[in-house]
Amino acid sequence: QVQLVESGGGLVQAGGSLRLSCAASGRTFSTSVMGWFRQPPGKEREFVAATTWSTGWTVYADSVKGRFIISRDNAKSTVYLQMDNLKPEDTAVYYCAADSSGMLTRRADEYDYWGQGTQVTVSS
Repeated sequence: QVQLVESGGGLVQAGGSLRLSCAASGRTFSTSVMGWFRQPPGKEREFVAATTWSTGWTVYADSVKGRFIISRDNAKSTVYLQMDNLKPEDTAVYYCAADSSGMLTRRADEYDYWGQGTQVTVSS
């Protein structure tokens, strides 16, 4: 099993920044891809960004490209999501997820483990 714990959410004004963290524990060696997803109020969960533990390759949703950066610290088994120039439409619960397949994927159903989520609210 793998446990994921997100932190760093909060309330920020439009144009501001936040950095989310996702600390992984347990059988982390079984995972190869880490992703961030979000679920806006009243909407379905959507892909934000993903990276691989080994190479650091990344993929982003078009809506966050150029504003968000995903990174990882292998020594700490932690993945980060730096969010800059935040917009009200970025308001959502943000979830960290881990995938064991090795494929850099945007599909939520391909991730095996999920964190409990952290709330990000961007005021206008």
